This record gives sequence, C-alpha cells and structure tokens, in this order.
Amino acid sequence: MIVSLDYLDTSKISWRWYAAILLFVLAMIGLSSGVSLSERPEVVTSSPLTKAYYSLGLFVVGGLDVGVPVEGPLLGRVVLWIAYFGAPLLTASALVEAVLRILSPHRWHLRRLNGHIVIVGSGEMTISYLRVLRTHNKLVPVIVVDSKVDPIRELELVETFNVTVVVGDITHDFLVKELRLKRAKRVILLGEDNFIAYEAAAKILKLFPRLESKIIVHCQNLRFLRAVQVTKIAKQSISFNSYNLAAKGLVRDTLIHHFNKTAGKDTVILAGFGLFGQTILEELQNKASEQIDVVGLIDSDANRRIQVVEEQQVYTSGYNREIFQGDVAHPQVWRDLRDRIDLTRGEPVVILGTGDSAVNLRTALWIRQKHPNALVFTRTHDISEFAVEVGEEHDIHCISITQLVEENIPLEWVG
Repeated sequence: MIVSLDYLDTSKISWRWYAAILLFVLAMIGLSSGVSLSERPEVVTSSPLTKAYYSLGLFVVGGLDVGVPVEGPLLGRVVLWIAYFGAPLLTASALVEAVLRILSPHRWHLRRLNGHIVIVGSGEMTISYLRVLRTHNKLVPVIVVDSKVDPIRELELVETFNVTVVVGDITHDFLVKELRLKRAKRVILLGEDNFIAYEAAAKILKLFPRLESKIIVHCQNLRFLRAVQVTKIAKQSISFNSYNLAAKGLVRDTLIHHFNKTAGKDTVILAGFGLFGQTILEELQNKASEQIDVVGLIDSDANRRIQVVEEQQVYTSGYNREIFQGDVAHPQVWRDLRDRIDLTRGEPVVILGTGDSAVNLRTALWIRQKHPNALVFTRTHDISEFAVEVGEEHDIHCISITQLVEENIPLEWVG
C-alpha cells in the first residue's frame, strides 16, 4: 500500500480560499448595486455590515433565508446569481473532500496501526533491515516513510516485504502524529541525511517520550556519530553505523578465531582505510590488541585519515602501526610494505577493503600468488557470485558489507 501525504504541506494555500473570497466579493457587489431580494427587500438599504452578513450566509444556507434576486441592475443580478450558485457548491465540495479523507482506506489503515514499526528511508539499509525483520517476524505491521521513493523501490517494498509506503517528510509534526507513534513498537531512522535523522529523533522523543531506547538511528558519517555520542538525544536512542556493524561481526566471528589458532602475535594489513578499514582497526584495538604484533595501513589518503581517527579514538600502544600512503593497486606501495613488514612470517591477515570491488579482487589474487601463507579477504558491497566463485577457487575469503550487516543486526531490533 502506498500513501501520499504531500497534501500536508501547510505552505500551500488551498484554491478554495481564493474562490471563497471571490464569491464573497461578488455577493457584496450584487447586494450593493441595488438588487432587491424576494424575501428580504430591506437588504437593499441595509448597512455594509448587514450585507456582509448575508453574503457569508450564502456559503451555509444559500439564499433560502433571503430569497432570490428579483429587481435591480442586470449586472448586479448576474454577479449575485453567480454567488448564489457558487457559494453553496464550494461549501459542498469542501465537505465531500473532508468526508472522503476521513473514509479514505489509506488514512483508515494508518488509524488502525498498533504495535507497528516505522522505518524512515527507502535505501539499501532499509532493504537489509526488512530482510532480517521478515525472517524473524512476518506479521508485524511496517510503515516505510520517505520524502521521495523510486517507483521500482516502492513496488519492491510493498510486494516483497508487505509494508505500507508513506511519501512525506518525517520532520513535519502532522505526519509524525498521523503515523500513530504513540502506539509504535519501534522507530528506525535509516535516511541518508545524518542531521535530519537526529532532528527527527529529537522531535519524536519530545512528542512521545515512551519511545526512549526504541528509536534506532543509522549515522553514515563515523566522525559525526562519534561526536554526537555525548548528546542527550544519542543517549536516549540507539545509534549505529553499517560499516561498524559489519566490522564488529568480522572481527568477532572470524579474525579473533584466526588469532586464537595461530602461534605468537599476528600481522594485519588493512588495504583501504575508509570507513570499513577504520572500524576494523577500532574493533581490533578494543578486542584483540594483545594478539596483534603489527598493523599495516594502506590508503591514498592514509595520513589525513589516521589523524581523523586519532582525533576521536585512543591509540592502543600494545602493537606497532605502519602507515603507507598510496594507491592499493600500486606495486611500489607493496614493495615498501614488504621492506618494513615481513609477510612471510606466520599467517598474516590481509584485508582488501577499498570501495572498488575489482581492485580488491585483483589485488587479492596477486597477494595469494606472492604470499600463499596469508589469510586474504576481499570486500564487495553486495553479495557477488563472481567474487565468491573466484574466492573458492583461489582460497580467498569474500566479505560482503551487506551480508555482514544483515548477519549482525541485533535480534532485539527485529523482535
């Protein structure tokens, strides 16, 4: 089901106001021109205030209480007859529209909501959340809200996940109230604008304080996420980042298991130090710093990004850290790395985590040829059948951000 709430934009004045003003003016012109009425002939000589009163009465009872124009200037009678027909028709049309809105199945559906989940945003993160949700709970009512939704995505949401799509702005008070959030089970803010997400969280918590700890906010910017963690709004809600969720799962379920199997301390190479690489390093520091000997960081913007990380993270000194600024695909970067880090010792972990899946896979194949002792990971965003097949053939572990996120969404978020 798709519901459009664009009419809620109060900045747009209804055409009926202009029509009502025009009809009122026409009635005043007719009565002031000397037109006589069959039931109230004295109106011709009455005051302007009296004429205004009878002109407004046309919108309620038409001319039933004053009669019809019978004498006076032709032009005055014409404009008065226009007001006689137009005013009650305008009132009737407004009443019909109001009844239709009240009886609208879309609005009736929203009014019946109880124990539902409201998701703001219609992007890939929403699809991932819905896949997990419908695996564990197929019956809970779900409303997806976005200011603009692609038609194909609308169809996918409705047909595949059985949700109601509402087109509107979550920061509008009227829409927030229409969504029956006072009876909602949970609110999931998965939009693309981090500031708007927290703005919506603040508005919702102010109106419905019972939703404290039941609002989940996805923040795409790690730097912004770490900065707002100290705020009251962040403490009253649950904030997360998809890359952080994926990195936690990879470190907890795979890397620590590998460290526990190997003798001595391990070597880790993070080739690509964007959001994914930064969150992996953060998790390694928090969960496995005592098991690591050295971490090598490769990125074309490594020096700046490591400064950003150190601005908000405490560097754990229990391991060595080597930074290499340059393109992950450039052979000289890897020559420099091998001069300072011995990749022939033990079973080093190499994670190709740039945003370019082709570069990751090609470099992973090259690493496996040069260092067959290494545990090599290559990142893709979505699950890639091609990458998985190549990985199985050459003993390379393919990791999908989407899959890691879906595997690590906490069950309490969908319960």
